[in-house]
Amino acid sequence: MPTEDFKETLKQQADIVRIIGDYIKLKKAGAQNYSGLCPFHGEKTPSFSVHATRQFYHCFGCGVSGDVFSFVQKIENITFPEALRLVAQKLGVPLPKTTYSSPGEAKEARLRAQLYDAQERAAAFFQECLKRPEGARAREYLQGRGLDAETIARFRIGYAPDSGFLLRDRLAGEFDEEVLRESGLFSWKQEEREDRPPASRPRRAEAGANSAAEPESRKPEAGGRNPGAAAMYSKFRNRVMFPIASDAGKIIAFTGRTLATDEKSGPKYLNSPETAIYSKGRVLFNLDHAKEAIRKLDYAILVEGQMDCISVDAAGFHNVIASSGTAFTEVQAKLLGRFSKNAVVNFDPDTAGAKATERTLGLLTEEEFQIKVLTLEQGFDPDLYLRRKGKEAYGEALRTSQKYFDYLIDRARSHFPVRSAEGKVKAVNYLLPHIQRIPSRIVRDELGQEIAQKLGIDSAVLRQELRHVASERSASSVKSSAENQATDAERILVRALASARQMNPDAEHVSARDGAREVVKDEEFDPARQAQYAFQSEGLHRGLATESLVEALLTAGAEVADVMEVPCSESERRMLASILLKEDEELTAERLDGAVRALRRIHLRRRLEETQRQLKKPGLSDDKVRMKELLLEVERLSRALRDPSLAEDGLKTALGNKKSA
Repeated sequence: MPTEDFKETLKQQADIVRIIGDYIKLKKAGAQNYSGLCPFHGEKTPSFSVHATRQFYHCFGCGVSGDVFSFVQKIENITFPEALRLVAQKLGVPLPKTTYSSPGEAKEARLRAQLYDAQERAAAFFQECLKRPEGARAREYLQGRGLDAETIARFRIGYAPDSGFLLRDRLAGEFDEEVLRESGLFSWKQEEREDRPPASRPRRAEAGANSAAEPESRKPEAGGRNPGAAAMYSKFRNRVMFPIASDAGKIIAFTGRTLATDEKSGPKYLNSPETAIYSKGRVLFNLDHAKEAIRKLDYAILVEGQMDCISVDAAGFHNVIASSGTAFTEVQAKLLGRFSKNAVVNFDPDTAGAKATERTLGLLTEEEFQIKVLTLEQGFDPDLYLRRKGKEAYGEALRTSQKYFDYLIDRARSHFPVRSAEGKVKAVNYLLPHIQRIPSRIVRDELGQEIAQKLGIDSAVLRQELRHVASERSASSVKSSAENQATDAERILVRALASARQMNPDAEHVSARDGAREVVKDEEFDPARQAQYAFQSEGLHRGLATESLVEALLTAGAEVADVMEVPCSESERRMLASILLKEDEELTAERLDGAVRALRRIHLRRRLEETQRQLKKPGLSDDKVRMKELLLEVERLSRALRDPSLAEDGLKTALGNKKSA
């Protein structure tokens, strides 16, 4: 990958506000800050901030933060090298010659690049075959499904011939055996390897015109390619081929729909196996085409299969995507959430489809989507419904789709007779796990009222059940709220420490102590060094919410050029981002001095409370010497807290806060 120097140079040239602004709408929210709606979780009030000078972003809602590369990597769902390349392209900066940290890394990168290339070549091959005479039946099938030439070209639909070797022979001259085996396009027989004499290998008969002669590539080579490749044959045969692309538009896999009707034809739909570039749980079919329409319309139509997706798209609903018949995953939900947090789920209404709908709804709920459910008439999937009833009818069904919980309540009432107490209990037990997944307590309460009304249940009883199932969710949120417990004084001193990466590290500095106050004798005020002195000499951060973060900043010193790359935990990094994005007040000597005095007061108060606790220990009255020491310590600490310089009103003024009434 490109060198670290290139990464830093590119980062300095990148305007993070402009690049992030290409994905979400940002508004100026301070001298150096911009804010907008977070693209990584659903929200109505902006909690996503970008710092123009420090070149990083942070979301106060979900806690995600990072630099321009991590943002592009996360929102485009790509690797770091790909994000680096994309940022360079946006800036018009040429990439240096790629280097790798190890031979293994270089080999993996080459393999991935060749796998992308192999999928692209295979797609072109299948498209060619669809146009040839042997593709006549595939063309008839597509025409029967109502697909015109424009739609077929848009989705790059093709045909895999009945031959097991034509695709292999096409690709064999361009890719070595390892790439072919890793591509997911081929199967092979393990016993047919080069250690068997050529004469012992059975000669395969090809169907139709391909059986006249054995292709050259199937004959053993003298010292060239591994003859074991002769055992390799196409995984997809006599199938209509639907390419699967990443959201960036690169073909990464295929689904093949069989045209055969005999028992040996295999499954009706055959999917590529997972490869180094394809993981079925991380991909949404048609997202590369649909993402702009989803952003524009601010909702997605989610269907199950490729044919349903293609038919809905061809009818003019271009914001449609498919889960490709696999169980919907959390990764797919997060991927979709980058483009919109609104979805209409239109899965088949049969039993399996209904269960898939419920699983999908649950995942989308946890990701804070606003969901509706489109249920078509029994026996109709989206493709058949459009062919039989037309796009106007589908559009009307789309407009009248049910809200998520209306759908679930209807299912509960249809499954359980709510006229009886037992039926009501079963209906509530069916609904409670779905309610528990909703992050918002307010929304859970409103739904509880609605469910109680529709099921004829005493709402007070239902609210009690809701509180019970929501207790785990409430407990899990306690830790995240702890990140916001830093005092104003801590925040000021952390900002001062972080400023070390903006100052000249060679500036001369002399620190001195004048009673309980610090005097900084520099030609230019240096907040970082004053904060370092306060923490290192007095340990004022001990026991505070920011203790571990301060330790990380002190350890790093000024050696780390980018403060957001200081080695620390994710929670500490989130806290640091939260503090730096709220640096509206200037770091003056008065404000910094006030922060130091405020922490001294906290430090003294904690020591006083601890000493008083020790005085209350049983049996202390028997140890007169120890009791006298503790009483003297209480008097000393109390006297120190009465120091006018530590008065709370004065500290609030020094910190820039309003005096308390």
